[in-house]
Amino acid sequence: MSVGSVAFESLGVATVLPVIARDLDGLGAYGWGLSALMLANIIGTVIAGRSADRTGPWRPMAIGLTVFALGCAVAGAAPSWPLFLAGRFVQGLGVGAIMAMAYTVIGLMYPVHLRARMFALLSSAWTAPSLVGPVLAGLLAHRAGWQAVFLLMLPIIAVAAALTLPALRGRALEIAPAPRLATPWWKGPTIAAAQLTIGAGLLLQALLLSNLVLLAVLAVAGLAIALPALRRVTPEGTLGARAGIAAGVVIRALLCGVYFGSEAFLPLGLQQLRGLSVTEAGLGLSAGAITWVIGSALQSRLDGRGPGSRTWGVMLGFGILLAGVVLVASAILVPAVPAYVAVIGWAIGGLGMGGAFNASTTSTLEQTPAHRQGEVSAALQLAQTLATGVLAGLGGAALAIARHWGGSAHDALLATFVLTALMALLGVMLSPRLRGPASGRP
Repeated sequence: MSVGSVAFESLGVATVLPVIARDLDGLGAYGWGLSALMLANIIGTVIAGRSADRTGPWRPMAIGLTVFALGCAVAGAAPSWPLFLAGRFVQGLGVGAIMAMAYTVIGLMYPVHLRARMFALLSSAWTAPSLVGPVLAGLLAHRAGWQAVFLLMLPIIAVAAALTLPALRGRALEIAPAPRLATPWWKGPTIAAAQLTIGAGLLLQALLLSNLVLLAVLAVAGLAIALPALRRVTPEGTLGARAGIAAGVVIRALLCGVYFGSEAFLPLGLQQLRGLSVTEAGLGLSAGAITWVIGSALQSRLDGRGPGSRTWGVMLGFGILLAGVVLVASAILVPAVPAYVAVIGWAIGGLGMGGAFNASTTSTLEQTPAHRQGEVSAALQLAQTLATGVLAGLGGAALAIARHWGGSAHDALLATFVLTALMALLGVMLSPRLRGPASGRP
């Protein structure tokens, strides 16, 4: 229920956001309707993960659900675009905590042989919202106003809290707290998360600019701020993809960059270059969501064959995902290829994504000691959020540059799909590093 509420909110708001921006006079800053939540997600993820390692998952999960509900109420009642963005930012804080705690709880509470099945169940929590969320949100916005989409979230969040929090409170005292490190407050995870958020925000804003010089300067400034902070809020060795836990975080970033970076431009390409309707173009997204669950379930069945099966599962998943990207790109960019091949291609891509996502997450958290489950779960969620935002920003920048410098959408989408395909190849090469040294610990 908790993950499903996040999924419905994400897909539902994406559907009605154009209506909200028009009503609140926010079309000029439309992108921030998505970015505000993503950037706050970074802060919520890091703080909740570190808090869980100190006190157990009950408190950050309770706060996350409460903050998420508060953000929904603020956004749903917002009379202006700035206040709506404030509500989205508050929502993002809660979303980051909820998603980080979902993985933390599985790593702490479930035996190893059940974790892969639980991760498959988490993936399935996105299926129903993927299929009915956009339609239901559209109907609510049409019949009762877009505010109803946010207000509907409140009882769902309440049910999720009632189902989850009592069990977590009963188990919290069984978790050994993480050892405290004597570090100055300005070097702590909260400040690092804020610094990372600022740097990521500068980078995303830079990618919206048409002036190449200004784009480069602002992007470099954003990276200069973000990278040192990223090093402090991820496991040691992450930026170098050290074998074990660190490589698992990098693999999560690559998987989400490939999948969501390609998916973000699938409907656009099918509508602009192949002339499909909004509904027809959306079939690819639904196909990918369904096969993601199937791929995750298949991997969970293979998980009992040992840790080695997970490494092969990640390698195979990246390969299948790469095939899906190639088919989607061909169907969008090559007129001789039937447009419906893109739907088939993304169904194939979703199958690979589900298998690799499940296998890599299970392997990474299995290698994580109990007192670091919150930290590493947060790092995985953080990698997903950053990769998704940056790849979407890069694709948007490619479209903007093409528009201002005499290029075409075809050229921009080609560059985007080439980038995601190269990332999939890199994922295949890094997959053997998913397992740490022979001891099983990085």
